[in-house]
Amino acid sequence: MTLSRWIVLILVLSLVGGFVYFDLGAYLTLESIKAEQQRLTELLEANPWQFGVGFFVIYVAVTALSIPGAAAMTLVAGAIFGFGWGLLLVSFASSIGATLAMVLARWLFKEQVEQRFRKQLETINRGIEKEGAFYLFTLRLVPIFPFFAINLAMALTRMPVLVFYVVSQVGMLAGTAVYVNAGTQLAQLEELGGILSPELLGSFVLLGVFPLLAKWFVDWVKAQRVYRGYSKPSSFDRDMVVIGAGSGGLVAALIAATVKAKVTLIEKNRMGGDCLNTGCVPSKALIRSARHAYDNRRGSELGFADQELPVDFRNIMARVQRAIAEIEPHDSVERYEGLGVDVEEGFGEIVSPWHVKVNGKTLSTRNIVIATGAEPFVPPIKGIEQVEYLTSDNLWQLEDRPERLVVLGGGPIGTELTQAFSRLGSQVTQVELLPNIIPREDEEFSTMVQMQLELEGVTVLTGHRAEEVLLEGSESKLKVVDDSGAEKLVPFDRLLVAVGRRANTSGFGLETLGVELNPNGTVAVDDYLRTNFPNIFAIGDAAGPYQFTHTASHMAWYASVNALFGMFRKFKVDYRVIPWATFCSPEVARVGLNEMEAKEQGIEYDVATYDVADLDRAIADEDAHGLVKVLTEKGKDKVIGVTIAAEHAGDLISEYVLAMKHGIGLNKILGTIHIYPTMAEMNKFAASEWRKNHKPEWALDIAEKFHSWRRGRA
Repeated sequence: MTLSRWIVLILVLSLVGGFVYFDLGAYLTLESIKAEQQRLTELLEANPWQFGVGFFVIYVAVTALSIPGAAAMTLVAGAIFGFGWGLLLVSFASSIGATLAMVLARWLFKEQVEQRFRKQLETINRGIEKEGAFYLFTLRLVPIFPFFAINLAMALTRMPVLVFYVVSQVGMLAGTAVYVNAGTQLAQLEELGGILSPELLGSFVLLGVFPLLAKWFVDWVKAQRVYRGYSKPSSFDRDMVVIGAGSGGLVAALIAATVKAKVTLIEKNRMGGDCLNTGCVPSKALIRSARHAYDNRRGSELGFADQELPVDFRNIMARVQRAIAEIEPHDSVERYEGLGVDVEEGFGEIVSPWHVKVNGKTLSTRNIVIATGAEPFVPPIKGIEQVEYLTSDNLWQLEDRPERLVVLGGGPIGTELTQAFSRLGSQVTQVELLPNIIPREDEEFSTMVQMQLELEGVTVLTGHRAEEVLLEGSESKLKVVDDSGAEKLVPFDRLLVAVGRRANTSGFGLETLGVELNPNGTVAVDDYLRTNFPNIFAIGDAAGPYQFTHTASHMAWYASVNALFGMFRKFKVDYRVIPWATFCSPEVARVGLNEMEAKEQGIEYDVATYDVADLDRAIADEDAHGLVKVLTEKGKDKVIGVTIAAEHAGDLISEYVLAMKHGIGLNKILGTIHIYPTMAEMNKFAASEWRKNHKPEWALDIAEKFHSWRRGRA
């Protein structure tokens, strides 16, 4: 910062400090206004122009320096000048002062902030260039944030000064008028009983309801902009149309039918979506069969001879399909139609904000819920089109076990399938670009899982980039490059791509309609799961931010209730406590923060850990490996995050999910009776470790002296 900027900054701080030190704010209270009202009125009558200019200059200075008191001065303006002149003076003074505050802050700080947060500001500035004026107008009209904070924030953007002034002048006018009007009523207050006058009460009611009215007006303006060019029907065939019958769509449709709304559910493929047909259900069925093969291989640990069971891969895959078929009726067309949902099996296309075309007919609907899920992402690897690669979509049609399998991706899907195929006898190589597999978890958990995979015979190549698929005669090879640039050729019979999933948001009308998307391709939604079209909602993988079946169901409640009853009350979606698990062995389950995230966010925390190797039930089950790691607020027992690596971790994490959701601390978990011997005892023992780490040494010293005295040895 230059010397001139330092001088100006010191001068500004001195002025603000003087205001605080000399308690000048005491002159801007209701009592002070009433006490001085007569004298101020006399000054105005004696020197109207001088008094008006002086008030104007002081108001500009107060707002330019972001000194508290502008609201009180607005009341003063109404009380002294009356509504017309008061509104004129305050309207221009507040806008000029706000603009000066913005210009001053920009001159003082923008350069330093840009140097440190250039990347973040670029994203913000793109939005400001697109709709900055309307965004500022909204903030001015609906006082969600203090005006001085808006001035400082806008200073860091590239919003033109003239645009800032004009928008502020217009946007603050309505709110200023409400405050000035309240001031005119306060001026007429002669005694305490007058505070109950209808005029004064009406003014304060207007002050209270103005933000609500302003917010309604802003929402109405937004709706007019986004719906321009579309004709809203006078009546509707449906209350809701849901596109996509995965977990989110099924729950949304069921809720609508339960509250007697007329709802249509559209699915172009199979009811139940990815989770039932290509995701959760088939993968867990495969993992269970693989676990049986692995347990027999380690029979000596349980007192039996080790056995290498012959793997009938076709029969295993038939069992996977049988598991799907047994669960399928839960999500069937027949069941949902019996529950009151109109089901259309076909391709749904959104043709207007209130119309969806399906099976040759067009349905009119008050609300639309997008629940179209996601699909496997296939990276642009050179030559990959030469081989018939596998994804989680087509994997389940395999009839023959791959002898040599390469799995691209070290996330949950890739890791689960890597271990399953290895246990079923495939020679598996797992390739991950990042330094660790399951990279969202703390390093000790990633290392624990990787060591187990390698112990079972998997080749894990972390820090390797898949660069090219090569065909050499009849053999396929994957060229990978490590962080040092060294190349390696990995031969394979089948290639499984499991590097993540991409939201299904194209091809059914969103582009034509102009529904906004996030940079990662998911549908952009607000806290109520509304898109930029207020009657169109998005949930599950299509919207993110979590791609879990249970999260999609969770979002479905908010979307359907907000769609059907939002005119009375809306609910913000709650992402505070979202658990998940990777179903490898050992399972890794988490809820809340881990250490990696807490450090990135600068959150202070305490850690309590418990080694599952010490747990009686785990020892008896020959599964004595794993770790419970609990993060709590610094010095408190409030849980902010838990990671568990152990058999059945996905079930065991539930106690901590409940604790975080309802504010139950570790002391209460410690005081809860857990059945012995069970795996769930690990949660109590982790709480006990926290208690040991936070035992009150001073109290124990007193207790020791007390017992010594009782023994007569003081």
